[in-house]
Amino acid sequence: MIPVKRLWWLAFVVSLSISATGIAQAASPDEAAIRAQTTAWEKAFAAADAKALAALYADDAVLLPPGSSAVNGRSAIQEYFTKDVAGAKAAGATFTLNPKTDVGVSGNMGWESGTYKVTVKGAVVETGKFLSVSRKKDGKWLYIRDTWNADAPPAPPAAPPAAATPPPPAPKK
Repeated sequence: MIPVKRLWWLAFVVSLSISATGIAQAASPDEAAIRAQTTAWEKAFAAADAKALAALYADDAVLLPPGSSAVNGRSAIQEYFTKDVAGAKAAGATFTLNPKTDVGVSGNMGWESGTYKVTVKGAVVETGKFLSVSRKKDGKWLYIRDTWNADAPPAPPAAPPAAATPPPPAPKK
């Protein structure tokens, strides 16, 4: 039989171990910084601020948009977003990221994945997922790869309007 003092000590050690595990699973400052980076991205997109969006990317970053070629480098990424945010604003589209994301960090590399939705005039027109990879340089996290895609395939293109059929030739007499 184990003495009561030993049981108390064992319970204390197990309790401390469980507490330490809970603390270890709390978000690290780097994980919080990566999530803040994504929040800044969402705010810059909503403000149609392509310059602020591009500032979140490393000089050698690669943007991998769906249905399009890769966009290489911060300058090209800014050009891409200049057109993209203007189109979204003209359509009245709102891009919303789900705040519940998965984040991982290993050294100076980190990633975040999650989901998004696009609404136009309050109606959801697209849902999808994203994956961003970031690198920490000089204490700042910057995207080095960024991609997203819709959950559903794009709508098929609209059929071209039917051409007017010329009237049949008049019968010969």
